[in-house]
Amino acid sequence: MPDDFSAPNGRFVSHSPGHWPSVPSADWNDWRWQLKNRITSLDGLEQRIRLTREERAGVLLAGSKLAMSITPHFFNLINPEDPGCPIRRQVVPRIEESQDSPHDMADPCGEDSSMPVPGLVHRYPDRVLFLVTDRCAAYCRYCTRSRVVSGAGEQELVTDFEEAFRYLEKHTEVRDVLLSGGDALLFSDAKLDAVLTRLRAIPHIEFLRIGTRIPIFLPQRITPGLCAVLKKHHPLWMSVHANHPRELTTEVRAALGMLADAGIPLGNQSVLLAGVNDNAATMRDLVHKLLLCRVRPYYLYQCDLIRGSSHLRTPVARGIEIIESLRGFTSGYAVPQFVIDAPGGGGKVPLNPGYVLYHDAEKIVIRNFEGRVFEYPEVQPAVAANHHEAELARV
Repeated sequence: MPDDFSAPNGRFVSHSPGHWPSVPSADWNDWRWQLKNRITSLDGLEQRIRLTREERAGVLLAGSKLAMSITPHFFNLINPEDPGCPIRRQVVPRIEESQDSPHDMADPCGEDSSMPVPGLVHRYPDRVLFLVTDRCAAYCRYCTRSRVVSGAGEQELVTDFEEAFRYLEKHTEVRDVLLSGGDALLFSDAKLDAVLTRLRAIPHIEFLRIGTRIPIFLPQRITPGLCAVLKKHHPLWMSVHANHPRELTTEVRAALGMLADAGIPLGNQSVLLAGVNDNAATMRDLVHKLLLCRVRPYYLYQCDLIRGSSHLRTPVARGIEIIESLRGFTSGYAVPQFVIDAPGGGGKVPLNPGYVLYHDAEKIVIRNFEGRVFEYPEVQPAVAANHHEAELARV
């Protein structure tokens, strides 16, 4: 395996085949081989890295809450000599997952209470979340839906596709459908095409979205055939999920490029995680590499209050500091919106640094990224309306 874990994060590096040196390239580049050969057991881990006591205990308990599964591609990004490796912290279980904090919740986003039919979440007025599967290529240890994904959670995801389609046909206010789960890109090309075709047949649905971590966990899945299927259903958007610059390998960059060439607008959703990306330098490297991959940094999430995730959560102030370190110091396209998904189902609430110093009926006092202070006169609605009426009278 190349010794490049300390390489500048701006570099795009391939770690293939790493721990699997004897695997033919045809197998390595086959997404089905990657899925079949995922690391899912304690023995599979210990053959390749030396675990800490906390990790070993976490793996032994993983099957009771959220299964462990790591694709060979993503596993090769782990530094086997560093227990604090930011990739390792995201996918290798730890004993802390068994410890709930007082604020932890099974369903922090309140999805279950906003589900009019099984598998369809309708919280916002004009859009729905369609949970089409409970399986992912790999399982993030901070997963918001750990209660239902992987087959080891406390609940079972039951999605009634026909009932969901009938609901969408009836509710003409819905114009936007987001496919998630689990990960819809684990479907075969034919199955995914069938679902998208069925949604496209509903006249008032204007555009479709897919939320996925497949391009990061399993870039081999992004094939010309898959891109041809997705291209049939435009306008279709995609939100990918990368948290650390090391995740953006040469293979991932190529996969994202194929999606972009298929005309799919790409946005990235990161989660702010302790020991992973909770500093300005790492986040700056991440957003810059995302832009090089033709992906717009979209959201930076405060980690949800999912049970057993307190060891990965950071102070909210850290996220605000990171946004302030980006705003004005790099391209506007590189600055994501920092949000909290309000606990219990309140939806996404944006958080920004305090740029407004004072605001009354006459003026707003603001500061810029350098700390310089400016005044902007406030518009008086009555004066503006009278001026408009006077101008019309003169015509």
